[in-house]
Parts: sequence; C-alpha cells; structure tokens
Amino acid sequence: MNNLIQKKKSSFLFALAFCLSFPLTGQKYKDFDKDHHIGLHHWEIPSKDPDRIILNFNGDPSTKRAVTWRTDLSVKNAKAQIAVAGVNSKFAKNAKTYKAKTEEFDLGLYKANNSFVVKYHSVVFEELNPNTTYAYRVGDGDNWSEWIQFKTANADYNSTQFVYFGDAQNDILSHWSRVIRMAYQTAPNASFVIHAGDMVDTAHRDYEWAQWFKAGGFIHRQWTTIPVVGNHEFQSTSRSTPKRVSIQWRPQFTLPVEEGLDSKLHETVYTVNYQDVLILVLNSTDFLEKQTEYIQEVLSNSDAKWKIVTCHHSVFSPAQGRDFEYARKNWKPLFDKYGVDLVLNGHDHTYARGHIPIKTTNNNKSSNFNTLYITSVSGPKQYKIGLEQIKNYQFDGYKNDKLGEQTQFFQVISINEETLTYKAYTVLGDEYDKAIITKDFSSGIKTLR
Repeated sequence: MNNLIQKKKSSFLFALAFCLSFPLTGQKYKDFDKDHHIGLHHWEIPSKDPDRIILNFNGDPSTKRAVTWRTDLSVKNAKAQIAVAGVNSKFAKNAKTYKAKTEEFDLGLYKANNSFVVKYHSVVFEELNPNTTYAYRVGDGDNWSEWIQFKTANADYNSTQFVYFGDAQNDILSHWSRVIRMAYQTAPNASFVIHAGDMVDTAHRDYEWAQWFKAGGFIHRQWTTIPVVGNHEFQSTSRSTPKRVSIQWRPQFTLPVEEGLDSKLHETVYTVNYQDVLILVLNSTDFLEKQTEYIQEVLSNSDAKWKIVTCHHSVFSPAQGRDFEYARKNWKPLFDKYGVDLVLNGHDHTYARGHIPIKTTNNNKSSNFNTLYITSVSGPKQYKIGLEQIKNYQFDGYKNDKLGEQTQFFQVISINEETLTYKAYTVLGDEYDKAIITKDFSSGIKTLR
C-alpha cells in the first residue's frame, strides 16, 4: 500500500514538474523578462496597457497626425482609433480604426539599461478635417488607452499659439515636471510644443526617458510635440562604438523623413508647415555642413508668413565658454537673407534674448530688424552668463535685449494676424520677458518692441 502511494506521489510530482516547464497561457511576460524588471519603478515596466503615448507632426498638420506608444511583447495586434470628438460619448461609434506599425526594441542595446524587449507602435492618422477637434485612443482591441483630444490646424493662415522649452535634461521627474505643468496651465490650448534638445542627460538611458514621459503625462498625448535633438541625445552604446543618436529616438517618435538628406540625419532634421508658419528643425550636433544646403533650399523655397528655426546649440551662446561659430558664420547669413523671424535654442542653461537690427544706408541701426534669437533652459541645471562674449557678438550685428540665469523658464509664442508675441515665464508662472514682432506681409518689413 505504501509503495502504491509513493508511486502515485512520484508520478504526480513528475507531471507537475513537466507542466511547469512550459509557459502558462496568457502569461504576461516570460520569466526572463520578469527577472530583468528587477529594480525598476512600475512606470518603467511595460505592460499590455499602452504607455509613453505621444503625438507628432508627420505630414500636413491640417489633415494628418502621428501617434506613437509602447507596450510589452504580449500585444499582437496594436491599433488606434480616431473620431470627430462630440459633446457626449456617442462619438466613439463613428471611430475609424487604423492598424499600427509595430517594431520590437531591445533596451539591452545599451548595457546600463535592464535588458529586455518592448514593442513600439505607431499610426499616422490621415484624411482628417482641418480645424476640427478629434478624439483618439490606442490599444489592441481589449486594452485601450483613454480617449485623448487634439485639434487639427486650419488649412489657411490663422491665429495660433505654441510653447517652447529649453533643456529639461536633469532631475526630470523631480524638477522639470512642474515646468511643463505650469506651461500647460498657462497655455492649455497651445497647438504644439517645441523641445529644443537635451530632453534627457544620458542619451540611451531608459530610466531618464521614462522620467520625461511621466513628467509630461497626458500633456505629451494632447500637445503635438516637435522634438529637437541635442548633444545629450548622442552617446556611444559601448566603449568601442562611436556616438549615435539615442536608441529610443526613432522608435518613440514618428517624425517626417527628409529623403534628400543623409540617412543619418533622418528624423533629426525636418520641416513642419503649420498654418503658413514654417518651423525648420535642425541637428546642431552632427553633420553641420550637410544641413547648410538644406537650410538654403527650404528657406529659399518658402513663402510662409512666419519663418522659425530651432536647433539645440545657441547661435549666440550666452553661457561662459560656449561658442557655436559654425552657425554664426554659415547659418546666420541664410537666416538674414531669407527673413527668418525667430530662432529658438537651448544648450547654454541660461536665458538670453537678442536680435539682429538692420542697418540703414548711413550705417545706423533702425527699428526694422532681421531675426529674434532666444536661448532658454527649463530644467534645474544652470550656468553663468558670459557677459564678455556677449559683447563680442556686436561684431556679428547682435544686440542683446534681456538676460537671465539661475531660473527655470518656459516660453509661449502667440501669432495673430501680423503680430507675433513672445513671452517668457518662470516656473512660478510669472512673466519674465516679452517681445512683440509686427510684420507687414506685403513688404516684409518687421519692427520689434
């Protein structure tokens, strides 16, 4: 009898061990992945529920919008839905479904990350109606995000408002989160947001990107983001490899691809045309010469009412020991020639506003001017102003108007008819600086006050 019981017990244990050697149906992660989540915050760990949802421009802003998000490997059929938003929930019945483009991404490409694989999904919504509020959601049919609203651009020139940030970079969740939230509180209906580079400090470190997405929360999902690559978005993945753009950059953003450019510049150099406002995004860290011809081509062929350029490095660096000479010698003449109105920079962890006046025939400066240059910082890392080097910029025709240091800023730019109003705010929401550009579209003459 005891022998029979012992045999049955042995058979049971063998069967149990055999069954446990196979993954269970519906298991969220392989044990391998679970092991590699050790030490992570819950908001770093992917799941079947969409996270890191973000909107980008990709095509005509009046009829298209791109959305990107992340999940774990269990999601097999990612999709997005969109509908014209309504006053109640019935709008969802008219939602159009898009199948997502999906790619697997190995965080372990950078050895300092926990090594596991995630999925990034993207959709470009097309054939949207201009000047229309839409609601969208992303998921897989069973696990959906919330419905999120955004408004398409007008087909023609119209008033708009957008937000611009300098470097977030350090202590992003602790200290930058209050900046983006105050910006949203100040300009909740902004059409888009420009992040002028160094969004993180360590290019490939997923913990920092997780902080950036958590700090912005739903704001990233609602404001359309124009990301600018900075020098801290470049890093080698190991001691034996050259520097490269953040391994997260292309999977987590869905940006325009300028086919005429070197492929190494794709999705870091691109153009957005928003309601007759040109936004030219440049990569000031690498391949500068290759971009000069592109700048000439874009600006010379644009008849936009307003022309805005953004790149990470400051053309007129206000911080001690900084100098972006290449841009001053090669890019600024093109900005002058083709009437760029506004240049938005970061990198120097200080604040500076200045402009290039136009000299009259008797070599005096007039109220007419060429370009307004801004350098700003939104994160907690701060540098000192270099007053002597700013004085030297007078030989390039630069006139300094306002300086600031040891302050976290955000900026709101409003465009209405023939006026562009620029305002800088501190993280407390107090107005720090203001400039108004008035432009005669027929003559191109601009005044600054």
